[in-house]
Amino acid sequence: MALFKNPFDATSKLSGCGCGRHVSQAAHDAELTCSPADAAPEESYRRTVETAVMKAIFPNDLSRRRFLDAVGTSTAATVLSSIFPIAAATEVFAQTGGLEKKALKVGFIPITCATPIIMADPLGFYKKHGLDVEVNKAAGWAVIRDKTINKEYDAAHMLSPMPLAISLGIGSNPIPYTMPAVENINGQAITLAMKHKDKRDPKSWKGFKFAVPFDYSMHNYLLRYYLAEHGIDPDTDVQIRAVPPPEMVANLRADNIDGFLAPDPVNQRAVYDGVGFIHILSKEIWDGHPCCAFAASREFITQAPNSYAALLRSIIDATAFATKAENRKQIAEAIAPANYLNQPVTVVEQVLTGTYADGLGQVKRDPKRIDFDPFPWQDFAVWILTQMKRWGQIKGDVDYKAVASQVFLETDTAKLMQEAGLAPPTPGSKKIVVMGKSFDPAKPTEYINSFAIKRS
Repeated sequence: MALFKNPFDATSKLSGCGCGRHVSQAAHDAELTCSPADAAPEESYRRTVETAVMKAIFPNDLSRRRFLDAVGTSTAATVLSSIFPIAAATEVFAQTGGLEKKALKVGFIPITCATPIIMADPLGFYKKHGLDVEVNKAAGWAVIRDKTINKEYDAAHMLSPMPLAISLGIGSNPIPYTMPAVENINGQAITLAMKHKDKRDPKSWKGFKFAVPFDYSMHNYLLRYYLAEHGIDPDTDVQIRAVPPPEMVANLRADNIDGFLAPDPVNQRAVYDGVGFIHILSKEIWDGHPCCAFAASREFITQAPNSYAALLRSIIDATAFATKAENRKQIAEAIAPANYLNQPVTVVEQVLTGTYADGLGQVKRDPKRIDFDPFPWQDFAVWILTQMKRWGQIKGDVDYKAVASQVFLETDTAKLMQEAGLAPPTPGSKKIVVMGKSFDPAKPTEYINSFAIKRS
């Protein structure tokens, strides 16, 4: 099948997916990344414009075929050009690189987990791919979710469990959402108030009040996992409440909470302000765990496939830049200002470089304290779903593999990682070990049943 059909060929069908490259919407959804770059640019842009106009005039193929049979191909092309400026439209389309939308809005929370999304603005990665992106700071995750669902944002920085929850209708109406890229791996910590510096054994934490950024977050699931492995029931022995990351340090200072499992730079800011100490990095619980994500609705991907692909390329390019240790100080300077993280550069540097004060008088070095790997492993999604099920957020049966494949878009990211010079991994090859316990994504129910503390 030709990628860009001739709309003046009576034997071809113009119906199919929204981008015109596939025989059906199902075929489109199976690939998702649609770009006119697969064909000769001038030809593809002209065909795209002609096809769009013909489909608008003749909504079904039968009426178009009858018209072509009656007047002929050359006459049809002449008539079309006389009623619509095909050449001018093609030139405009070519100048935008085939992008359905150049001006996009992307929401983010001011934390280092959003580094690729944020830095792509001041360091020019969006512009490199022909986009004019406005990155908008949001107060909390519920705001991010609601504004994205309401289409105030075209895409957003989300916690990696959020697209799964939105797709399943957990905490909101079910809307098909996708996670084409992980924003960061590791990069979180459990921080306690200074008054608890002698209470390093989690078994002594009964009665503590903890904060996490959101109910549907890796922070919530990792904290619950850590507590339960130490015999603390997270629902009866402690309190866990959702607090927006920008408000966590203030709540710790005001003694409203005893600690939090939070994204950085929140943990490092608590140390910087002298109100908390880092108890444990999240990578010590699960090294290489996902945290935040670049997320978009399936509707946006379907209706603006080229803009989506350009946006994802920007994120992956920025991620490739962020993986290099020699770039981390430059990135810290770029994202620390008030319109982004609103943090002292030294705080952001300590997080990104991995040389940091722990709040107990020690300077520690861990270059992988936070790292960046965009590949959205579907095995990550299955693990997240098991924790949603374990703690009663998912009611009834769930097809773990099907949901994971619909939301975490491994194929899209693998293709664009190759374009960015990154080596995509082999799907299914990821080893997941949490606190010494291996996870088999093929046996999610057995995994849930293996825990002594659970709600399901």
